[in-house]
Amino acid sequence: MNLKTLLLLICIVAFASCKTKTHLYKIEGKQIAISDSLSSDIAIENYIKPYRDHVNGNLDSVLAYSVGTYSKNDGELNTAIGNLMADIVYKQANPVFKSRTGRDIDMVLLNHGGIRSIISKGNITSRTAYEIMPFENAIVVAKLPGAQIKELLEYLAAAKRAHPISQLKLTLDKDYNIESATLKNKPIDFTKTYYVATNDYLYNGGDHMDFFQKSDTLYVLDYKIRNALIDYFTETDTINPVIDDRFIKKNN
Repeated sequence: MNLKTLLLLICIVAFASCKTKTHLYKIEGKQIAISDSLSSDIAIENYIKPYRDHVNGNLDSVLAYSVGTYSKNDGELNTAIGNLMADIVYKQANPVFKSRTGRDIDMVLLNHGGIRSIISKGNITSRTAYEIMPFENAIVVAKLPGAQIKELLEYLAAAKRAHPISQLKLTLDKDYNIESATLKNKPIDFTKTYYVATNDYLYNGGDHMDFFQKSDTLYVLDYKIRNALIDYFTETDTINPVIDDRFIKKNN
């Protein structure tokens, strides 16, 4: 190594040793409100426009027609929109379940809070299904012994809420005690096991439906509730759901 190279190396080492070390100790930020005052980036807008138009075209395609406007607040213990959703899950999921297991779904239980929008009178589109069910909840079927079916009924009676049900008929007395309960118009045999369709959120304990946790057999249908709604609307020209007697309380 010649003298010049040695001196250059010494200078580099000395310079590096003299550099001040810096450490990140604070990050500051400020909130920028997203409003019409923010100008859009034309290049980005032009890039995403074809995709946005395609998605909106699919979402706004008319699938069916609703003869009225339906809300989850229309009834005390059952609502037209809740009945419709539970019946759709049964109608669309039962053939899938039966093809895989050779059995029928005995009942459907969803949750009142899972209905996130109304169905307005007029055209029903794919967007309607996304508004009603914006979550990715999927249909599952739990095998429940009679003891857990009893817990399920007691849960519904105590909740005093219009949780959507299908194939189950539950009557309470004036004090909200269970007076009668049937599945598919037959008395419930609490020594038997039944197959209950619900969504994965409830099966995992959502809305404190802990009775599902005691199921030792679960069937995952790979079928989202939203997709079941869209499939049903596609097959159905006009919907006219009603509040009925599937879950009622007697007043005397």
